[in-house]
Amino acid sequence: MEGTRGHSAADLGGLSLPSGFYVQFADRLDLTQNARLHALHRALRQDLPPGVTDLCPGYVNLYVEFDAAQVAPDEVRAWVGRHLRGLDDGPAWTGRALELPVRYDGMDLADVAARTGLDEAEVVRRHSGREYHVYAVGFTPGFPFMGEVHESLQLPRRATPRPAVPFNAVAIAAAQTCVYPLPSPGGWNLIGTLLSTVYDPHRPEPFTLAPGDRVRFVPADGPAPELPAIRELWPRSPQFPALRVERAGLLDLLMDAGRMRQGHHGLARSGFLDEWAAGRANRLVGNAPGTPLLELTLRGPRLTALRDVRVAVSGFGLAPLGWRLDQPFGLRAGETLEFRSTSSGARAYLALAGGLETSPFLGSSSVDLLGRVGRALQAGDVLGLEVPGRAAEPVPAATPTEDEPCTMPGAVRLRLLPGPQATLDALQALGRAPFRITGLDRMGLRLSGPPVPGGQVISEATPLGAVQVTPAGDPIVLLADRGRLGGYSKPAVIHPLDLPLAAQLRPGQSVHLIPDLSGPPDVWAWRWHQPLGRRTPGGLP
Repeated sequence: MEGTRGHSAADLGGLSLPSGFYVQFADRLDLTQNARLHALHRALRQDLPPGVTDLCPGYVNLYVEFDAAQVAPDEVRAWVGRHLRGLDDGPAWTGRALELPVRYDGMDLADVAARTGLDEAEVVRRHSGREYHVYAVGFTPGFPFMGEVHESLQLPRRATPRPAVPFNAVAIAAAQTCVYPLPSPGGWNLIGTLLSTVYDPHRPEPFTLAPGDRVRFVPADGPAPELPAIRELWPRSPQFPALRVERAGLLDLLMDAGRMRQGHHGLARSGFLDEWAAGRANRLVGNAPGTPLLELTLRGPRLTALRDVRVAVSGFGLAPLGWRLDQPFGLRAGETLEFRSTSSGARAYLALAGGLETSPFLGSSSVDLLGRVGRALQAGDVLGLEVPGRAAEPVPAATPTEDEPCTMPGAVRLRLLPGPQATLDALQALGRAPFRITGLDRMGLRLSGPPVPGGQVISEATPLGAVQVTPAGDPIVLLADRGRLGGYSKPAVIHPLDLPLAAQLRPGQSVHLIPDLSGPPDVWAWRWHQPLGRRTPGGLP
C-alpha cells in the first residue's frame, strides 16, 4: 500500500489477497443450467483445497473465491476445470422436496389480487399450487430466491421498497417468490407469513433450504414463530475472566479472520475489516494470526482487568489512554483501560495475550449483526481468556519507534482493478474526481461524486471490495458484511492490499480512486470468468 501507511513490507506479508472468478453456466434463468451449476458446487465442496475460501452459487453462475496469498490462481482454475469435465458423469440430482406452511395474510395480498384481476383465494391457490426451485440463497442469511411463479402473479417489485419487511414474510416479485428469514428492507409484494423458520442460528442445522431444493407452500393457520434469539459468541461465565465492560463504546465487536465457506447460505463473511491492524495487534502479544480479538469503532469502551493481562492496541481512530498504540503493555488486576478518540481513522483492535474464549458459530467467532450471530459489547459483559498465562514474546520488528509513528495518509488513495462488469467509461468516471464518503458501516462505503455508468445484472455473488454502481450512478464499496448476492453492476474492485485502508475511512472524508487501465478493455471482464470448455444447451460456451 505504497503512499498510504508508514509500515514495512514485512507487515504486508501476512495479509490475505482475496481473489475469485465466476463459472458462467447461462446468460438468463435456466432451470437445467442452474441444476448443473449446483452439481458443480456440490462436487467442489466435497474436494475443497487449502486456500479456497468460499463458493457462492447465484442464478446463472458460481463464484469461486480464494486467497491468492495461499494458492495460485492457475491451480484453482485447474481444480475447477477437472470437476467441470466430470460434471455430467454422475446421476442427475434434483434436491430435496420440502413443504412449508404459510398463513396467507400478507399486507399486499389484496393489492396483488386487485392488480392481477383475481380474488384473494385464487391468488393463494395459484401461489401454493406449484413447486418452486431454489435458484440461490443470499441477500440475508437463509433468504431463498425461488421460481417460477405462475404467469398471472408475476408483478414487478414495489416502486418504493419498505424500510422494514416483517420476519418470515412470504413475497413475490416478477417470476420469483421468497421468504424473508430476518427483518430487513425489501421491495417484494408481501402475500403471507411462514409458520416455520427457515433460519435459526441455534439449531444444529441452521438453514432449512439450500440451493437446488424444491419447495411447495401449503396454506395453513396458526401462530407465527418468534424471531430467533441472538446466538451468543462468548460464554456467560468464562473459565478465566479477564475483562469486564464498565461502559460500552460506539460499536465493540468480537472478530476473527471471518466465517469462511458459508456464502451458499447467504451468511456474511464478516471478520476483521482492517486485517493489517488486527494482525499487528495479535502479533504484538504473541497470538497466532486470526486469533479472536475486539474491533473498536471511533469511541472505545471502558474496561476493567479482572486478572493480570498482556494487551496491545493497533489501528486508527482511537488510542489507549496512558499507553501507546502498537506497543504491548500489561494491565494489573483492577486496573482500568480507557480510550481517547484520534483525528483520523475509524477502527482499532484490542488483542489479549492468549486470545479470547469464544463459542464459535460455523467455524468463526466473528459477530454477524444482520445474521443475529453475536452482538456488540454491553456494560456488565465479562470476557475471558482462551489460554491463561503469558503468551510468547511479541515480534520486535513489528513495533514502530517514537520517530516512526504509524499514521493515516492525509490524501487517501484507493487503487482499483477492473471488476466483473468493467468498462472503460465506468473506470474513467471512477478515477475522474475525488469522491466523498456519505455513509459507512461494516457492509460498505457509500460514495458521492460524479455519476458512474452502472446498471443491473442477474443477481450474483459480490466479491470482497467490489465497487457496485446503482442505475442512478452511485458507487458503493462492499466490505466484509456485504450481502452475498447482488444485482448491481460491479465495474471495479478495490486492490486487495488497499482494503485495510478502506476500512479506516470516516464519513465526510474524500477519497481518490486510482483505476488500473492497463491492457485491452475488451478482456477486463473476461478475466473474471472460467469457461465451461464446451457449449451446453441453454448455456454459454
